[in-house]
Amino acid sequence: MQLISKWTFLGIPALIIGVSFAFSLLIWAMIPDSVGTKYSGAGQAVMWYFFGLGIQSLTYTFPFSQGLSISRRNFFFGTVGLFAVIAASISVLYVLLGFVEAATNGWGLQGQMFSLGWVSEQPWGGQLFFYFVVMMFLFLAGFWGATVYKRWQTTGLLVMFISLGILLVGSVALITWQGWWAAVGSWIVALTPVTLGLLALGLAALLGVGAYLTLRRATP
Repeated sequence: MQLISKWTFLGIPALIIGVSFAFSLLIWAMIPDSVGTKYSGAGQAVMWYFFGLGIQSLTYTFPFSQGLSISRRNFFFGTVGLFAVIAASISVLYVLLGFVEAATNGWGLQGQMFSLGWVSEQPWGGQLFFYFVVMMFLFLAGFWGATVYKRWQTTGLLVMFISLGILLVGSVALITWQGWWAAVGSWIVALTPVTLGLLALGLAALLGVGAYLTLRRATP
């Protein structure tokens, strides 16, 4: 049912990767090789699209699924399962393109788009894990936000964002009051893609549970 709109869920992610890669190649070709390695963060654009996919996967098809008498449980696990497969496929593509990029001296242009140092220094399994978890975290964040809107409308979203803002400001105030900024900075610097992925995995699990519980009472 989700793949009825193949362009939204498959075509646009493929287009984002292809277009961002093509533009990066053009830009790299215009930059003299004497500058050294040429970096591009455009390759990660499709990851951020997963946040939008999370929103669209609920708002586009949830009302339709209820009209077909599909249980909310099956809708949730089917949707999350589908995007887990898509995220895993893109993760494999990123790792393979990273290997090609490293083997060809950045596509012959000294470019780095898929083989980013901080991630590519990890074994291939660690790279796969990092890319996959980040995309699923963003997807579930969007999906959960959409379920909050379906359940409590604009008021629910306002309360959610205000609560997150209070939590963020409160955390900053506590760290400042206790003088923990040096320790926090050292902890952030010491993070690896795998440890950051584990943190994102924990947050994704919380978002998934929250989305499922909210979806059970959401209005189609």
